[in-house]
Amino acid sequence: MEPIQIILLLIIVLVGVGMIYTLVSSKTRARKSRALSVISGNAGENVKSGGKDNKDKRRADLAKKLKESEDPNKKTNKGGIKDLLMQAGFAKVPVWRFWLFALIFGTLMTLFVKFVWGMSGIGLVLVSITLYLGVPRFILKFIVKRRQKKFLKEFPDALEAMMRLLKAGMPIGEAIAMVAREFEGPVSEEMQRVYDEQKVGIPLGEAVIGVAHRVPLPEVQMFATGIAIQQQTGSSLSGILQNLSDVIRARFRLRRKVDALSSEAKASAGIIGSLPVLVALGMYFVNRDYIMVLFSDGQHLLVGCGVWMTLGILVMRQMINFKV
Repeated sequence: MEPIQIILLLIIVLVGVGMIYTLVSSKTRARKSRALSVISGNAGENVKSGGKDNKDKRRADLAKKLKESEDPNKKTNKGGIKDLLMQAGFAKVPVWRFWLFALIFGTLMTLFVKFVWGMSGIGLVLVSITLYLGVPRFILKFIVKRRQKKFLKEFPDALEAMMRLLKAGMPIGEAIAMVAREFEGPVSEEMQRVYDEQKVGIPLGEAVIGVAHRVPLPEVQMFATGIAIQQQTGSSLSGILQNLSDVIRARFRLRRKVDALSSEAKASAGIIGSLPVLVALGMYFVNRDYIMVLFSDGQHLLVGCGVWMTLGILVMRQMINFKV
């Protein structure tokens, strides 16, 4: 490969990576901004306007602590491997074990690409970097999203069960333990952890804030904020849980409506994104010698196409991924 081709390929890759990073970082900032707006509510405004009510001041102090815990400038970034392992339910798995898995996976897949596909040169280097650093992290984030989705599916029922137990006169600690026994999956794991932390002397407000760190969803942030404020002000916890359950179910209905309205755009994006791969696959079966020239002599073109295809897919995903 000529030096000018290598330079152009590196420029294309750097531009693509920069645009992908910009999209991902903007999405992360927007998500954190929504979470902080849910956490703070009107408490911060009450303090700025000089409100003298002690309850409002306590709410503001609590919201400030929660904001500080969500500060993106802290070293404990939510996107770190340790935090992702915790959010995926693998809190006891050390980070070095994840990197060992990434090393084994990247080595095996690189050998497969080299000896089966015959790829070499700068294309093999870029593919190897993606296999070592990108794919394992993508798999971990996929596990995190699946766990959060499962948690959110059972969370409203858990809140209603907790609310009914509180109305029946059961203490909040025993209600949490009952929910942990009756439910399964991430809800059971998190509620059991809250109950265990209470038994060793950790306040309930801090325990539920820990749940919001391990399951960074707006609904869980609202739950943690409601519990913490209730511990500070002594308001009706059953009413808070009932209102929160209604809000979550309303968000579910709105999300399903948005999914139904955007289904056509998602189907179109899926067809557009898969069309080049399907055409190349069809060409392979129709005229194999014609398409194999691209794999043997045009590997740098494949790498560039892969980068820009990935960028196009991410752009289309941002356009059709509506947040509720």
